[in-house]
Amino acid sequence: MHQPQVSGVGVSPGRASGPVVRVTESIEEPASTPAPDDPHAEAARIAPAAQAVAARLESMAAAASGDAATILTTTAAMAADPALVSQAEQLVTAQRIPAARAVYEAANNFAQALSSAGGYMAERVRDIQDVRDRIIAELLGIEPPGVPNLERPSVLIARDLAPADTAALDPARVLALVTEEGGPTSHTAILARSLRIPAVVAVKGALSFEAEAVSVDGDTGVVTAVAKDAPVVTATEAAGAEWNGVGATSDGRRVKVLANVGAPADARAAAETGAEGVGLFRTEFCYLDVDSEPTVDEQRAAYAAVLEPFAGKPVIVRTLDAGADKPLVFLSQEAEPNPALGVRGIRVSIERTGVLDRQLEAIAGAVAQTQADVSVMAPMIATAEEAAWFAERVRAAGLSRVGVMIEVPSAALTAREVLDAVDFVSLGTNDLAQYTFAADRQLGAVAALNDPWQPALLRLIAMVGEAAKEKGKPAGVCGEAAADPLLARVLVGLGSSSLSMNAGSVRAVGASIASVTFDDCERAARAALAAPTSVAARVAAQEA
Repeated sequence: MHQPQVSGVGVSPGRASGPVVRVTESIEEPASTPAPDDPHAEAARIAPAAQAVAARLESMAAAASGDAATILTTTAAMAADPALVSQAEQLVTAQRIPAARAVYEAANNFAQALSSAGGYMAERVRDIQDVRDRIIAELLGIEPPGVPNLERPSVLIARDLAPADTAALDPARVLALVTEEGGPTSHTAILARSLRIPAVVAVKGALSFEAEAVSVDGDTGVVTAVAKDAPVVTATEAAGAEWNGVGATSDGRRVKVLANVGAPADARAAAETGAEGVGLFRTEFCYLDVDSEPTVDEQRAAYAAVLEPFAGKPVIVRTLDAGADKPLVFLSQEAEPNPALGVRGIRVSIERTGVLDRQLEAIAGAVAQTQADVSVMAPMIATAEEAAWFAERVRAAGLSRVGVMIEVPSAALTAREVLDAVDFVSLGTNDLAQYTFAADRQLGAVAALNDPWQPALLRLIAMVGEAAKEKGKPAGVCGEAAADPLLARVLVGLGSSSLSMNAGSVRAVGASIASVTFDDCERAARAALAAPTSVAARVAAQEA
């Protein structure tokens, strides 16, 4: 008998099966009545509730590590945001509504603003909704929605999981994750990989899938109903513990295994997991939530804190990737009809050369202070001229090694000319997929197009690998594609000389590469390149 199935995008590898637990939806919308007898006393309840939620999230962060700790700390900061609290307080006193309703409305205003900003900011909407629900639950004295206490190992099915919920999951109790929304680069996907929990996202109709127990394949994205008394299968673990810490194939082909970091806490976690360096240091953390551009000294101190754990090791610093989809107050850019295609990344630097020059001065100062082996690269390069302009600027600032990110198809198509201007390139597969398939990477409805196994994306990566080989210069991958242990082998076969990923995936990827020869990687790459679909590419690589 054919077993009913649903499918989505596999974002964290491995297979598991067991009983289903469905995660409750967002909190019920609080009523606007009754009007409080004393609006000022009612408003005064909001700040303590927000502080209680922030304190709870901070203690969860203290008990976590790596990506989970970073995300919990960020969510705690959102809960304690004075702007959110004061807007809610003003709504209580001005409109005479209960505190819970005021928090609901204030948070929704923030969420709407983030959503319309698009890109990275839109990714934070789920965080704001989570914080909103936690503060409302605190005010009403009820349990916040989210993951219930699991009495036995189970498969979680949800519309989407709040980052704080995902970060707090116990891998011993959670067999696998299935969500209706989300994409390959969502927090749920990144955290599931770092916790080594198989996960499938963008599964249409997951919550209405009638099954008491399911089998989840995080590689193929297929979720299958199984008998409720079928044996529980725990996640197939990658042999991360068996990696010796040196990125190389079994026949000695060197492939650096690096980490993506965005704050000092990420850098410490990456160093602890054995990353050989940093393949992508996102510098935006310095610029978020500030009304004016940080000074050179402020930036230098912030960068030094990230470089410190990697003294003497390679670190690639990406210059500010801001712009219309990651709006920064001090840049005061004009609204754009299509932010993802507007003035962002290198385009901001070309318009505001002073912002770039001050950042390069701060990076050079941090290098002198920490002795890390630093390279600098630019985001969103579209042409060889842009690459040459950036390289000249970086070298003038006293930084000798310069590269660019290939995230726009035009840069992949002209990789030879781009490599003539710089020392290395790094493929940002998340954005490269988004621009290749004209598919917003935050939108669950088009998540299948952003699957890094898509043949069109693999062929662009191969084109860059060939150009790098011809020019004798390195090409790395720093998108989430590098975190998949099987796809990592394919990327090596396509010519990637380094792979950079979230800290939680470092050991599994290092072990995966160490268990095969370079010939094996090339064979898997050829098989994947010849496949007609993303599912066929994955299967072909596995068989090869």
